[in-house]
Amino acid sequence: MHTVAQRSAHFACSNLDLCPHSAPAPPAMDSAARDKTQPVLPTGSSCPGPEWPEQEKAEQLARGAALKWASGIFYRPEQLARLGQYRSREVQRTCSLEARIKSVVQSYLEGVKTGVWQLAQALEAVRGAHEALGQAHGLLRDMAEAAQTLEPLREQVVQHKQLQALSQLLPRLRAVPAAVAHTQTLIDAQRLLEAYVSLRELEQLQEETCAPLGGLELPVFEGLGPLAEALGQAVEAAAGAAGQLARKDPALLVAAVRVAEVDAGRSTSLEQAPRDWRQRCLRALQQGLERVHFRTSLQPGPGALAKWLEALRVALPAELAMAEALVAPCCPPHYKVVQLWAHTLHDGLRRCLQQLLEGPELEEADTFTLLHWALHVYQGPEMMGSLELGPEADVSDLEPLLTLENIEQLEATFVAKVQAKVAQWLQKALDGEVVEWGREQEPDTDLSGFYHSPLPAIVLQILEENIRVTRMVSVSLQQRMHGMALSELSTFLRSSSVSVLQPEWVVPGVLAPVEAELDKLQKRICRLVLEALLAELQPLFAALPSRRWLSSPELLDDVCERTARFCQNFRHVRNPAVQLLLVEAERTVVLQYLSALMQGRLVCRGADERTQAAERLQHDAAQLQELFLGLGLEESVQCVPVLLALKELLNLRDPTLLGLEVAGLRQQFPDVSEDHVSALLDLRGDVSREQRLAALSSLRAGPQPSPPAGHRALFSLVPTPAPSVASCFPSGSCA
Repeated sequence: MHTVAQRSAHFACSNLDLCPHSAPAPPAMDSAARDKTQPVLPTGSSCPGPEWPEQEKAEQLARGAALKWASGIFYRPEQLARLGQYRSREVQRTCSLEARIKSVVQSYLEGVKTGVWQLAQALEAVRGAHEALGQAHGLLRDMAEAAQTLEPLREQVVQHKQLQALSQLLPRLRAVPAAVAHTQTLIDAQRLLEAYVSLRELEQLQEETCAPLGGLELPVFEGLGPLAEALGQAVEAAAGAAGQLARKDPALLVAAVRVAEVDAGRSTSLEQAPRDWRQRCLRALQQGLERVHFRTSLQPGPGALAKWLEALRVALPAELAMAEALVAPCCPPHYKVVQLWAHTLHDGLRRCLQQLLEGPELEEADTFTLLHWALHVYQGPEMMGSLELGPEADVSDLEPLLTLENIEQLEATFVAKVQAKVAQWLQKALDGEVVEWGREQEPDTDLSGFYHSPLPAIVLQILEENIRVTRMVSVSLQQRMHGMALSELSTFLRSSSVSVLQPEWVVPGVLAPVEAELDKLQKRICRLVLEALLAELQPLFAALPSRRWLSSPELLDDVCERTARFCQNFRHVRNPAVQLLLVEAERTVVLQYLSALMQGRLVCRGADERTQAAERLQHDAAQLQELFLGLGLEESVQCVPVLLALKELLNLRDPTLLGLEVAGLRQQFPDVSEDHVSALLDLRGDVSREQRLAALSSLRAGPQPSPPAGHRALFSLVPTPAPSVASCFPSGSCA
């Protein structure tokens, strides 16, 4: 087995070797061809092994694969009989591969030979080009040196051409100063078209001279710049006086406009900034208009605004009509003269008004005049809304003269100033009214005998007139003035005449706050009036209740007499004020009566005195009720029935039932307190401690009753003396 493996390995190795004896030798090459085609190796180099490590690795892998294949084929002894066949077949295959490899190598060597030959040819060509470029470089260097020697000659040629051009233009150049002076004379004489023709001739001569001289500027043309500016200023001056020239010298205006239009189409070869005389002409037209109507010296001073606005109302429509009739024919259509005039006047007026508003605050008359003029007159048929103003004016897109902020500021200022004056006038009028009513003689009366003062009617008339006038300006100003009038009316009594100040657009109920304030003022006046009645009645009520009061009606007779005499003065007062006075007078008398009862001046000694006290209360209630009915006070609004309720409390025979009577009193008068009930029980004089506790406990039984409709407090306004120690109990008011 070992011998077979060794043979197989030897056979495989021998089959992998090349067979040089079986392949034909390559054709011989002469020494010259071999030198050219064979690559030159570096000195000391040799080929002892493969050129690349990958080749050696590939050979090792191939030998290993062959050895593995041979070992697998000839592993069994019976396969050795076919060894000759395998060897013969492998020899043929090896020779075939060698032949193919030699063919490929031969083809590769021929390609290398051709490439080496082409590289040699290219090297020869590069050497030839290099020599040719060197020769060309030398020639160029020689030519540059020759060109430098010709530079002085070239400069002389340029100078010669310039001198030749100057010699040809010299006669015309000598005439330039005179032409400049002549052009200036034409400008001064306002012969603008001739001056412009002369200026253009000079500028053309300048262009003709500048081209041959290579852009060189001659000193003789230094005056053209100031000359052109002088002509431009003359054109501006003529355009700025367009309105005056259109009436007196339209030819000059036409000449100025034509000069500006012709110059707009001018082209020049010189590097000069455009003169833009057309825009200067249009700006001059606008500035001239603003100088005529809105210069600083024409702006109004304090108090002169109305006169100034009236002058503008006449002048501005006349200016627009003049522009359409006289100025527009003197200008090209694209100037849109009428539109330019309308917009310039509007913008100038708008700026002027803004400056006016930024200055000192206007008085109310000037403020009203400005608002009315800006919102109605200026936009009305007399000015910008005129039918004679054609569509070419294009006033539809003009901004408002006054902004919303301006209008709001002016309205607020106007109302504030008017309100200050109205308030001052009202104060003076009220002071005079106080003096008038303070005289010893009776005030004036009307035909019906009522006291009369013309002041309320005058105040209402003044306020109504202010509101009516503001309708001429705007609804917002009218609303502001209406609010001011309502606020000022809080100083006067309510009158049915107030309704005249309430226009149809005011929401119903807007007068409620003012009426509430006026009601408060009326009640305050009533209290001031009744203080005099109270001063008369207090000494009389100081003796009530008493033994004398039980037996005689004299005390209440005196009260009724003085009350009736005092209330007789109310006959000069109109309704509803007289009813308010009577209500407050009756209430004052009843409160004084109740206060006297609560002072503890009388304690009944027995049932007879309690009966007398109850009868006196009933008699006094009837007498007071009759008194005020006679004065004109309706029974439904009187407070006297409270005396009848107290009469029932005093007239009760069984003290154990006092709790029921006190509970009934509480239902009628929810503001009655334990102190009030205790004072009334003291007046009876027959209530024990236990009965008092039972009666007072009824006040705390159940929920607090709701006051009846229309009920006004009584007992809460009646003072009571401090309760005695014997009447106090743990849950009482003095606990």
